[in-house]
Amino acid sequence: MKLIVFAEFVLIFIFIGVTSLEARWSEDWEKMERIKPRNYVCYRALSPINIDGKLEEDSWQKAPWTEDFADIEGDVKPKPTYQTRAKMLWDDNCFYIGAQLEEPHVWATLTEHDSVIFYDNDFEIFIDPDGDSHQYYEIELNAFGTEWDLLLIKPYKDGGPAVDSWEIPGLKIGVYVDGTINNPSDTDKGWSVELAFPWEILSECAHRKTPPENGDQWRINFSRVEWDIEVVDGKYKKIPKKRENNWIWSPQGVIDMHRPEKWGFVQFSTAEFGKDKFRPDPSLPIRFLLQRIYYAQKDYKDAYGSWAKSLEELGLDNIEGNPLMQTTQSGYEITVEKIDANGKKGIWHISHDGRVWVSE
Repeated sequence: MKLIVFAEFVLIFIFIGVTSLEARWSEDWEKMERIKPRNYVCYRALSPINIDGKLEEDSWQKAPWTEDFADIEGDVKPKPTYQTRAKMLWDDNCFYIGAQLEEPHVWATLTEHDSVIFYDNDFEIFIDPDGDSHQYYEIELNAFGTEWDLLLIKPYKDGGPAVDSWEIPGLKIGVYVDGTINNPSDTDKGWSVELAFPWEILSECAHRKTPPENGDQWRINFSRVEWDIEVVDGKYKKIPKKRENNWIWSPQGVIDMHRPEKWGFVQFSTAEFGKDKFRPDPSLPIRFLLQRIYYAQKDYKDAYGSWAKSLEELGLDNIEGNPLMQTTQSGYEITVEKIDANGKKGIWHISHDGRVWVSE
C-alpha cells in the first residue's frame, strides 16, 4: 500500500476515541500532549572542569541555567516549594551536568552504591541519546553522593527491564552541601551536584557519533525527589503515609519519569556562550501523532487482550494524514511518510513497545 506524504509540519488530530474502553492510557496522553518539552543549548567548556560539586569554573559561570524545575504534572500543580535548576557543558572527553537544589534541611541516609536512592531526597538524571524512547540511562544520587545507575532497555510501561548491574566506568561525581547534613538544629541553604559522564559509556546507547557534532540534539531530563519530613528525637524522619514530591526540569504531565517522549531537548553547540539559538525539532508533530495512536492501542490491548488491526477499530480513522498501520508477529507498527523543507523524504515509525525512529 502507498504511504501518505506530508509536507506540513503541523498536524491536526481529530481524536474520537474508543468510547467502549476505559481510556486510562489515552487519558495519560491527553495530559502529556498539552506539554511542550523544554530545551537547552549546551556549550563547550572553555577549560578542564574540577568535579567538586561547587560549579565555580568560568565555564559554569557562563553556562545558562535551565528554567526552574516544575511539578512533574506541569502547571496544573502548585509551584515547587524550593528552587531547583541545572546547567550543562561538554568537551571532547565528557558531558557535564551541574545542579543546584535549594534545601533548608539537607539530609541523607543511604551510603551503599546501587541502593534505591529515591528513598532519600535525591537528584536524578535521564539520558536518551538518540531519542527513540528505548535504551536510555538513569542515574540517581543523594546528598552523600551515593549513586545508583541503571540502563533501561525499554520504559517500564513497555516491559523494561532495568539493568541494575550496568555501571558507568569513569563517572565522576561531586556533591557540595551548603550547610550541615543531617543536623536539624540549623537551617541550610541547600546542596549542589556535579557529574562528568565519559562519552565512551554514553556511546553505548547513542547509535550516533560521540562526542556530538555541533547542532546534535539529545533527549534528557532531570528530576528531584523531595520528601516531607519532621524532626523526631533530634533526627529527620519522613512523615508517614505522605507521597514524595516530584520536581523536574521538563514536565511529563503524569507521575512517571519513564515517558522519554516528553523529556527535554538538549542541543550541543560549538558557538560562543550565549551566541547560539535552539532549533525546534520539526519532527515533534509527527512524534505526537504516532504517540497518540500508541496510547490508544494500549487501551485497546488492556480491554481485548490483543492489538487493534486498524485505525478504525481505535476510532482514529479521521486523523488527518491517515497513517498506515501494519500488524507484525509481535504486535504492530505504524508509519508516516514526511517530506521536509529541503525535499528529503523520511518514514517515521512507532512500534507496539513505543520505540520511535525514522528511516529514509
